[in-house]
Amino acid sequence: MQPPPIQRLCAFLLLAVALVAAPAAARTPEPVATEGKATSARPPVRTVDPLPYQVGLASWYGSYFQGRETTSGEPFNMFAMTAAHRELPLGTRVRVTNLENRRSVVLRINDRGPVPTSRTIDVSYAAACALGFRVEGLVPVRIDLLPPPRH
Repeated sequence: MQPPPIQRLCAFLLLAVALVAAPAAARTPEPVATEGKATSARPPVRTVDPLPYQVGLASWYGSYFQGRETTSGEPFNMFAMTAAHRELPLGTRVRVTNLENRRSVVLRINDRGPVPTSRTIDVSYAAACALGFRVEGLVPVRIDLLPPPRH
């Protein structure tokens, strides 16, 4: 049984506040001193930035827009792994993680949106299926920027 939407929203907001308010010391481990040995001053290696680019609500769009021209000029394909975002440059790759089930996908920004300002990103139908929120329609997500692909 799913919790009521207001409880899911409260849990999402608490998580977002915790991510932003966590002290830097808690996010970055300090070098460990060993007895009688010098420690290196090198910073710890981080493979993933602990802070997301953005946390917000995701929605999806599908068959109504199928074949229509996106902002990038390409036809919208509801079966492609693409998304619409208001600010990110077209062509940007992002990892979108569903905060309710931890599923994530890599998407390419090829359109502008979503129209409702309460939402952060609109994903394609295929992405919504992969993230597991096709039925719900809205879900809290974490958005992380990815480097451009190497050719």
